[in-house]
Amino acid sequence: MLESNSRIVSVVPQRGLVRLTHIIYLLHGFSVLMGILGPALIITTFLTGWPSIIAVIINYAKRDDVRGTYLDSHFGWQIRTFWYTLFWLVIAAILFVTVIGIIFAYILAVGAGLWVFYRIIRGWTALNDGKSMPA
Repeated sequence: MLESNSRIVSVVPQRGLVRLTHIIYLLHGFSVLMGILGPALIITTFLTGWPSIIAVIINYAKRDDVRGTYLDSHFGWQIRTFWYTLFWLVIAAILFVTVIGIIFAYILAVGAGLWVFYRIIRGWTALNDGKSMPA
C-alpha cells in the first residue's frame, strides 16, 4: 500500500490494534462530547479530561506496535492533535491574562475546539475506510 506522502506501508496491522485505534478515537470523542455538554470548552475538556489523557498515554505505549502500518499515521495524528491543542490552550491562557486579550483568548479556544472536533471526525472516518492520515 502506498501512502499519499510516498511512504510505503507494508505491514497489515493486527485486528486488535485496529480496534484499539477505534477505542482511542472514542476516548478523544468522549472528551469532546463532555466539552460540548459540560460547562467547560471543548479545548479544556479535551486536554484535562481523563479520556483524552488515557488515550494519549495508550498512543505512546502502543506506538511501536503499529510502526509500519497505516495505524502509525493515526497514532501520530492523535498525538499531534493533543499537543497542538495544548499549545493553543497555553496561548489562549496567556491572552486571557492580558485583559485586552480575553476576547481573542475565547475566540482562539473555541476555534481550537472546533479544530479538535474536525480532526477526530476526519481521523476516525479515515480509520473506518482503512486509510492512513497525512503526516
